[in-house]
Amino acid sequence: MGVGENMKIEILGSGCPNCKKVVEITRKAIEETKVNAEIIKITNIGEIINYGVMSTPAIVINGEIKSYGRIPDIEEIKNWLKK
Repeated sequence: MGVGENMKIEILGSGCPNCKKVVEITRKAIEETKVNAEIIKITNIGEIINYGVMSTPAIVINGEIKSYGRIPDIEEIKNWLKK
C-alpha cells in the first residue's frame, strides 16, 4: 500500500447481530490504531460465496480473509491493521 492509500476492510455478513458487532469492533480498532481504512459491508450472499466464505461474519482486509464464522476481539483486529 502506498502512502495515503486507504486500507480496504470488507465485513461479509447478512446484517445479523454478530455481523453488526464485528463492524462496531472494527470501527473502534480503526480509531484506536489511527489507520486510514474504509469499511465496506458485503451483504449479498453471492458476493460472500465468491470469497469462499461459508460462515459469517467474515473480515477481509485488502483482499485477504482474516476471520470468518466468529467475532474476533479488538486486539486481534488491531494486529491485522498494523501489518
